[in-house]
Amino acid sequence: MNPSLDTNDVLPQAQRFVGLRRFAANRLALVGALIIALLVLVAIFAPWLATHDPIFDQDYSNLLSGPDAAHWMGTDDLGRDIFSRMLYGARISLQAALIAVGLAFCIGVPIGIASGYFRGFWDEWMVMRLVDALQAFPSLILALALAAALGGGFYNAMVAVGIGFAPAFIRLARGQALSIRNLDYVMAARSVGAGHVRIMWRYILPNAMAPLVIQATFAMGSAIIAEAGLSYLGLGAKPEDPSWGSMLHIAQGYLNSNPTLALWPGIAIFMVVLGFNLLGDGIREVFDPKLYR
Repeated sequence: MNPSLDTNDVLPQAQRFVGLRRFAANRLALVGALIIALLVLVAIFAPWLATHDPIFDQDYSNLLSGPDAAHWMGTDDLGRDIFSRMLYGARISLQAALIAVGLAFCIGVPIGIASGYFRGFWDEWMVMRLVDALQAFPSLILALALAAALGGGFYNAMVAVGIGFAPAFIRLARGQALSIRNLDYVMAARSVGAGHVRIMWRYILPNAMAPLVIQATFAMGSAIIAEAGLSYLGLGAKPEDPSWGSMLHIAQGYLNSNPTLALWPGIAIFMVVLGFNLLGDGIREVFDPKLYR
């Protein structure tokens, strides 16, 4: 038996076509995809869409003003244009999602697959006990502690969030490896002399990708919330950077006099996280094997 014949990607070709049609028929998933596409476009073209410099263009004669022709969303406590800061804030949020989830994926998936494939003492008493210890803490609390230990700053905060998210990827990848390691095509690969690394890379990882992609999609929304929370507390982006979390921190002192300062970043965080959740639900529906029986 040639094991290469059994290494379909995640779904057979016909099932992928059905899955894409099902995704296209899911209006909520399309809304989520549209929101995320808009986020990406805004992040890329922020320098061309912004009407003012988000940090250095300060109008001290026009503090905390409402929307007008010059400032479409008004100005903050230093006279900076809120619209421009919102656009650049999309860049920070997208970077936060990609860095934190990418780091968690790169740490968690190899460890989880190796742990589930080899099993034994390494799996039961080293990896899983460490995962249990890390998951005993809420991920945001763990990120707060790690960010404080690393000294704050945007990139240190995203490393902390990524480490906090890694146990979920380890556990999910391990479960997939445990369910795949004894399937026929893996046994066939062993019988023809394929090495452990080749089996994990060529046979287990591609067939474990569906739930991992779904987990990564949902984790991106959580990473944006985590970045906003850390920036709000002063452990993420620098106070002058146009992070939606730091904008909420500034708006806290003006909720009574100018509540729109908190309205714009709050709506942005809500919509982007909603977009990732809707997109994740749509992707999960595409890869759900129960739908193809």
